[in-house]
Amino acid sequence: MRSIGRNSGHFLVVGAVALALLAGGCSSINDRRGYIVSPALVDAIQPGIDNRLSVSQTLGRPTFTSQYGTQTWYYVSSQTGQKPFTAPSIIGHSVLKVEFDASGNVTSTDRTGMDLVAKINPDGTETPTLGRERGFLEDLFGNIGSVGGLPGQGAPAP
Repeated sequence: MRSIGRNSGHFLVVGAVALALLAGGCSSINDRRGYIVSPALVDAIQPGIDNRLSVSQTLGRPTFTSQYGTQTWYYVSSQTGQKPFTAPSIIGHSVLKVEFDASGNVTSTDRTGMDLVAKINPDGTETPTLGRERGFLEDLFGNIGSVGGLPGQGAPAP
């Protein structure tokens, strides 16, 4: 009888471990990507006082820089969340924009968030295109005779 009690205790432990593993698989996943914003460091950047060197020493390298127009650095961060069996979605988004003048001094800073994120709803799994729909046979035989001519025909005389 004693050995039966010991085995049932093992089954109880194994069952509890299996239940804990299953419950752990159903938890949400949060992920941060990009620049992690520190409000104290962002507030330390002052237009007219700081320059490119001081900004890079305070905030680090930007996520990307402008290629045309005024010199602008962008620090981008996103936070996504994913519930079990669903696609990830954006929970938070932040962009810090630092503009410089021609001599490299900070002229302005601007912070934006989720208010400028565009929500796009795709229309199914196909990309709509211009033109008419072609059937299988039109795709298969549609180009016969459209380039040059039929085989064996010479070029027309001038």
